[in-house]
Amino acid sequence: MIKIAFKKYFELAFWIAAMVSLALTNPSDQSHFSLCPFKLMGITWCPGCGLGHSICYLFHGDIRRSFQWHWLGIPAVILIFYRIYSLARLRFKTRSPVSF
Repeated sequence: MIKIAFKKYFELAFWIAAMVSLALTNPSDQSHFSLCPFKLMGITWCPGCGLGHSICYLFHGDIRRSFQWHWLGIPAVILIFYRIYSLARLRFKTRSPVSF
């Protein structure tokens, strides 16, 4: 039962949690923990971190800085929200009752 629910809802829960965490993160705060291998090696620029900062700035309403951090931030948010919508629609679609 748990394995089926995990398989069925994991991607949807992952994307929702990712968007919520990016919306609640302060993009200008540099003192948070990171799993970025570039940051751990001391390299200051990373395309993935730039994309995350871009999405954070977009959620905070700063479109100019969002575009400065990574120009694919805005299209990425649109694609991720579309993915969330399509997964939710697929997982929670209502079935019409069979009438005889």
